Amino acid sequence: DCRVDVIERLTSPFGLIRGGVAPDHQKTKRVSKAYERTLSDERVRYLGNVEVGRDVSVTELLGMYDAVVLAYGAPHDNRLGVAGEDLNNVFGSNAFVGWYNGHPDFKDLNPDLDVDSAVIIGVGNVALDVARVLAKTKKEMSITDLVPYAAEATQASPVKDVYMLGRRGPVEAAFTNVELREMGELENAAPVMNPNHLPGKIVADYMSDRDLRLREKNVETMRSFLDVSPEGKDKRVHFGFFLSPVEILGENRVEGVRCERTTVDANGKVQGTGEMVDIPAQIIITCIGSRAFPIDNLPFNDDWGIVENEDGKVSDRLYAVGWLKRGASGTIGTNKNDSLEVVDKLIAELDGAERDGCKSLDVHLSEKGVRVVSFEEWQIIDRLEIEAAPEGAPRKKFITPDEMIAALVAAQSDG
Repeated sequence: DCRVDVIERLTSPFGLIRGGVAPDHQKTKRVSKAYERTLSDERVRYLGNVEVGRDVSVTELLGMYDAVVLAYGAPHDNRLGVAGEDLNNVFGSNAFVGWYNGHPDFKDLNPDLDVDSAVIIGVGNVALDVARVLAKTKKEMSITDLVPYAAEATQASPVKDVYMLGRRGPVEAAFTNVELREMGELENAAPVMNPNHLPGKIVADYMSDRDLRLREKNVETMRSFLDVSPEGKDKRVHFGFFLSPVEILGENRVEGVRCERTTVDANGKVQGTGEMVDIPAQIIITCIGSRAFPIDNLPFNDDWGIVENEDGKVSDRLYAVGWLKRGASGTIGTNKNDSLEVVDKLIAELDGAERDGCKSLDVHLSEKGVRVVSFEEWQIIDRLEIEAAPEGAPRKKFITPDEMIAALVAAQSDG
C-alpha cells in the first residue's frame, strides 16, 4: 500500500495543461480529467499553494517521506544568445504563453500589442499557438479560456503580419500535422508560404522512417497553403524558413530582427550563406525551448538545463521525472512513459523504516502558517471558474492565488 502527497507551488493543479496548452485547444486540456481521478484517490493528497524551497526544503521532505520525486518541469525560457535580446517587447514563449493563459507569474508582463508586425522565432507547436492567438478573431477566441486582459489586448491589436522564423526548412520544422493544418483554417488570417522552400521530393537520410512520414505530411499541408486565398482577410501568417536570427534591432524597443539566410546540408545541419535580411517587427516572441532551474542546491547541468540524474535518480531516495529529468521535449504521453520508468526504479529501491510522511509535513506547514489548498478546495475553485464563464467559453480563470483563496473562503462561508 502506498500513499502519495502531491505538492504544488500554485493554488491550481495540472501545470502546463492549465498554464501552457493553448486556450483554443480545449480538447487537449481534457486530459486533466484523468489527473482529477488520480487526485480523487483516497491514497493521494493534493497540497496546493505550497512551494518547495520556500515553505519546505527538499532535505526536509526527505526526512519526512520514504521517497521524493521532483516534477517541476522547465519553466525558464532559453536565451536566443544574440545582441538586442533584452530590448523592450522581446519575450520568451514561457512568459508570453503564461501571460495569455493567466499564469500568476506573468500577469504583469504587459506586452505592447499596438504593433503592425510580430516575429515569432521558432517553428514548433508553441510558435503555432502564439501565432493563432495573435491572428484569431474575437469570435474564434470567444469559445476559449483566454483570460480577459489578454483577450482585450490581442483583439485590440492592429497587427497585420505575423512571421514565424526557422533556421532550417519546412522538412525539419517540428510542427505536428493537426496543429499545422489549423493555420489554413483561420477566419481572418491567411498563411503565406514561399513555394521555392517546398521540396518536390523529400530526401532526409538523417531521419527515421516514421519522422520522414510525418514531415512529408507537413510539407503536403504547407503546399496546400499556397491555395488559401488571402482575399477578404486582414492578417498574414508568414512561414519564414532558412532564416537564422543574428541580431534583434532597435534602440530601446525592438524594431526588427536581422537574419542570415541559411541552407541545410545532407545531414540536416544548418549552413550560413552570409546573406542578411532584416524583418520589421515591433514585438518578438522566442519559441526556442525552455530549461529547468535548481532548487535547494540540487546538482544541476547548466548545459542541458536539467537536474543531474542517472535514469531519473538524483540521489538516495530522490528522483526526477519529465522535463526536469531529460529536458523540455515531448508530449504529455512522453512524460507519462518516462514517469512509469522512474516509479519502477523508485519502488525497486524502497528500503528501510517507513517515515511519517503527511503527518510530519502537516505539522511543519502549520507551524510556518502556510495556507494549504486541498484538492476538494480546488474543486470548489474550479466550479466557480466554470460558473463564471461567459457564454460559449469553458471557464473564466482566477489569476492569482490570493484571488482563488478569497473566492474559496467566500464560497465556503456561503455554504
